[in-house]
Amino acid sequence: MTDSVSAQEQPHTAPVEPLAAPVAAAPTEAGAPPQRTGGSRRGGRNRRNADGRQAPRSAEGAEGATVPAGAPGPRAPQRVHPALEQLAGLYPHLFGAVFRPLKRGIFQDLLAAHPELFEREALKVALGIHTRSTRYLQSVAAGDKRHDLQGQPVEDMAPEHVHHALLEVYRRKKARATEDLLPKLRNRMIAAFEASGLTREAYTELVQSRDEAANAILEEAFAEWSARNAKDEALLRAFEASGQTLEAFADMYGMVPRTAAQQVERARRLAAARAQATVAAAPAGQSS
Repeated sequence: MTDSVSAQEQPHTAPVEPLAAPVAAAPTEAGAPPQRTGGSRRGGRNRRNADGRQAPRSAEGAEGATVPAGAPGPRAPQRVHPALEQLAGLYPHLFGAVFRPLKRGIFQDLLAAHPELFEREALKVALGIHTRSTRYLQSVAAGDKRHDLQGQPVEDMAPEHVHHALLEVYRRKKARATEDLLPKLRNRMIAAFEASGLTREAYTELVQSRDEAANAILEEAFAEWSARNAKDEALLRAFEASGQTLEAFADMYGMVPRTAAQQVERARRLAAARAQATVAAAPAGQSS
């Protein structure tokens, strides 16, 4: 996925790869100087205690655990780019324990704010590593707004960036997952589509890629969305025809009232959206 910014001046989020392709870990800059002994301020999987020792992750790593013969030893913790450590110290609300999507132009903002601190190419590499990280992509996939250096949300994330981040996070998790992640992915695709406010046709045109497997998943998500809408609309018609309160109607059909209310509300929102789209599509002289 490419985060719509300049190829020379801005970091990029992960490029879209075919779903069957393995995902390589984000590279670190060659020749980066050794890191400080205290743990990284960026949080994540290789967190350390205050004395610099690796924090225990589970009982499986306790002393006395059996290591199978021929098994590879534990991997050394991945080094954090020095500029990313500096950024985490300066802007913990963006680069610290929680990652936030960055506004477009953040590279120039950082150079302007710290002209003597960051070397241009090193900062570019660091931001590239940061925006390709799974934690950053997860924040994009969640639909968070882009933030400036002060941590203020300044613009919505483009629907295509959210969609491609969802796919990239799915690809990375799929390799080590013990369950089928496709149902969750389709549900999140539906939620992202609904949050976009676009029609199905406009959204499809915006997010489709040359990856046929990814496009097929999107079509499956739309099929589930259509089936759900049909059920919601049928429930709304039955509810309105019953003359019952929502609680009594739900009890009559053996439904949880909250679930019934959600379905009725979704059906009403869909009907309102369709009516609005019809008015918008009508010629100017026919809408009055």
